[in-house]
Amino acid sequence: MTHLSTIEFLDRLVGFPSVFTAADYASITDFAASQLKAWGFEIHRLTGAMPGRAGLFASLGPAGRGGVLLSAHLDVVPAEGQAWTVDPFKMTRRDGRLYGRGTTDMKGFAAAMLSVAGRAADRPLKAPLKLALSYDEEAGCVGMSEMIGSLDDTIGVPDFCFVGEPTSMQVAIGHKGKSSYRVRFRGTPGHSASAPLHVNALHLASETVGMLRELQDELAANGLRDDAYDVPYTTVHVGTLSGGTALNVVPDQAELEFEIRYLAAEDTDRLLDRIRRELAALVTRWRQIGSVADAVIESTNHYPGLEAAPDAEVTRLAQRLGGRAPVTKVSYGTEAGFFHERWSIPTIVCGPGDMIQGHKPDEFVEETQLAACDAMLDSLLELLAR
Repeated sequence: MTHLSTIEFLDRLVGFPSVFTAADYASITDFAASQLKAWGFEIHRLTGAMPGRAGLFASLGPAGRGGVLLSAHLDVVPAEGQAWTVDPFKMTRRDGRLYGRGTTDMKGFAAAMLSVAGRAADRPLKAPLKLALSYDEEAGCVGMSEMIGSLDDTIGVPDFCFVGEPTSMQVAIGHKGKSSYRVRFRGTPGHSASAPLHVNALHLASETVGMLRELQDELAANGLRDDAYDVPYTTVHVGTLSGGTALNVVPDQAELEFEIRYLAAEDTDRLLDRIRRELAALVTRWRQIGSVADAVIESTNHYPGLEAAPDAEVTRLAQRLGGRAPVTKVSYGTEAGFFHERWSIPTIVCGPGDMIQGHKPDEFVEETQLAACDAMLDSLLELLAR
């Protein structure tokens, strides 16, 4: 049976403009499903809560639990507004590099998954090869958060999981988790000439920013540390702040968004409880001016972190198959934590390319990186066929 190479599959995948902000990009998932179905894979297509999204779980070999799961997301960030010198949705091959949106993050690994899946169809497997292709990872791992509960009811929980985000084929055993929140503030409107008589929602929000900055300073100075990360402590970051309609009107509404990127050992419930208590104290003080003053926190997104041991069986397996040593931890989030948190699956992150290229104009992956990934997955195929 003739199959496409990883580079040929990457060319096909880049051609799908699967930007996570698009209204509908499920066609890329359907393309992958059609390929896998032709090779005899058991396919489970999962539609997203938001229209126009679809992911899949697939398996080849003995049914049920066990085997190894390879995981990738098919969505990419927008290319609009970036200074590309090539068409971002047409793969360009030049001087050993493959250019195009998603070549590094992370259609390179998805292409390698499809390529090895085709090779797997030509031989009997003693243990199953399992695949996960998700959507809306770039929106905060939304797709996998919706898919993960169906894993055991579809293809069965695997023994191990490799998530192929770009690590230059180095085995990554950890990354921080992230929880994000929105805070809505309520004040009292009025003319700015009488500003001190009113509750300025933006002032309340600004004091909240200051409170969050104080918490961040404490975490940096005295919090838990893991020097494997570039920023070795839990971080609290305010990303947006909005409110007000005119300079001479006291704003009665404001909104901010903040996130906590936390180390695996961090007690995030304790941090959030502190934030709630201090915010309540701010509101109580402002209610002396206006009883309607308020601030309400809501959770907007969450994905778990990852923490595997350097000598864990999954770590040693990935290195034995071709993942580079020494182990590392990555600063960006991945879907890996879902597999471990929901199903206790030993999971690592290892894939072709360098995230320094991700989300940039003229994103590229080195052909040598894809070759190293192919070699690793071929070794995995040999293992599953024994």
